[in-house]
Amino acid sequence: MSHTYHTYLAENRNTHLGQLKDLLSIPSISALSEHKTDISRAAQWIAEALKAAGMENVKVMPTAGNPVVYGDWLHADSDTTALVYGHYDVQPVDPLELWQTPPFEADIREDKIYARGATDDKGQVFMHIKAVEALLKTEGKLPVNIRFCIEGEEEVGSPTLESFVKENKELLTADVLVISDTPMLEKGKPAICYGLRGLCAMQIDAKGAKGDLHSGIYGGGVSNPLHGLANILASFHDNEGRVAIEGFYDKVTPLTEEEREAFRALGYDEEKVKSELGVGELYGEQGYTFLERTWGRPTLEINGMYGGFQGEGIKTVLPAEAHAKLSCRLVGEQDPIEIQQLIEEHVKKHTPPGVEISCTRMDTGRPFITPHDHPVIQAAMRAYESAYNATPALTRMGGSIPIVEAFGRLLGLPVVLMGFGLPGENFHAPNEHFHLENFDKGLLTICEYWKQLAQTQLR
Repeated sequence: MSHTYHTYLAENRNTHLGQLKDLLSIPSISALSEHKTDISRAAQWIAEALKAAGMENVKVMPTAGNPVVYGDWLHADSDTTALVYGHYDVQPVDPLELWQTPPFEADIREDKIYARGATDDKGQVFMHIKAVEALLKTEGKLPVNIRFCIEGEEEVGSPTLESFVKENKELLTADVLVISDTPMLEKGKPAICYGLRGLCAMQIDAKGAKGDLHSGIYGGGVSNPLHGLANILASFHDNEGRVAIEGFYDKVTPLTEEEREAFRALGYDEEKVKSELGVGELYGEQGYTFLERTWGRPTLEINGMYGGFQGEGIKTVLPAEAHAKLSCRLVGEQDPIEIQQLIEEHVKKHTPPGVEISCTRMDTGRPFITPHDHPVIQAAMRAYESAYNATPALTRMGGSIPIVEAFGRLLGLPVVLMGFGLPGENFHAPNEHFHLENFDKGLLTICEYWKQLAQTQLR
């Protein structure tokens, strides 16, 4: 075994990319029931790849939804165990006509691989499999014990994974959870994400008369649900961009001065954001920068509002119904169920006479944070430095991956989000792609991370 994992990965690069193309050819779209057999095929493919890499106890485990693929290798000299989580399901591909090449026929051009799932998350899951393969093939063992848990429902909110984790706590026992499903800062600038915002979503329905009314005969004499709902929605924020719901900020953990300084040091260009988005001004809670608002502060956003006549021309009606959908991003100790309750109380307080309002609670997910000075994060920083020759940025993310928090809570694990994608790689959009520079450097980073972790004191 004279080869190093560096040379093994370099010599087998074309073979590995061919295998990745095979995985990317499976249309494992979890949102569409007609792809159920493709989901099974993708799970089986991952299982076979884990076995070929040298993992043991590999199994495709049924759940109430799509199967979870498990595998482990538990013979390390170190007593540290890492759990690698990822997902093999992908987003739908619409609109198909905007793809330059078919979404499930992977195409390499300009040192990028184009296909649905290339970056989110098949490409990154595949890298973890190839990293353990490279170490086992060249060194005969892994620096730490490793377990894999690869699911097939992430793109539909992981509805059955939390119960799977609860039922299989012993099987998933580990010291750290490692996930590669987040972006780097930009090309050549790796990032370790140590915090994600939580989420809650709701629908508000306003009802007035039993049917649409003539606005000449009844206008001014009967409540208009659109007016009532508009007033409620307008009451959600004050003039300084703060959420005006009583108790909303009670459990928000303020950003530390150290974090704010680290965000400033990233030199984020707000003018560039305005230009890219085509907006004259950025907007949000006063006293905070764009990064602070989107990474470390909570929000309430109206995602959609509709009601009444929406066809061409005019129809002078007083509509019987109006509707709105909203979502919040949460931070600190904010509890999504509590926030939904506070919103309902606020709506009730601001409901005008003559209109009936009902609220329907939807998705929830708690915020997540691993302290950025945690040894598992510091080991990841050293691994990135080794492969990229650049100090990774410590970032938070404005989005939510609810299952990350659930894993951390149920298994009591610190979580390391080691992503290798780039922000502009069109995940969830047509022409999704993955830069092969990060495929190559990412493989080296993962191998180095397991070595760094073996030398890190966790207990």
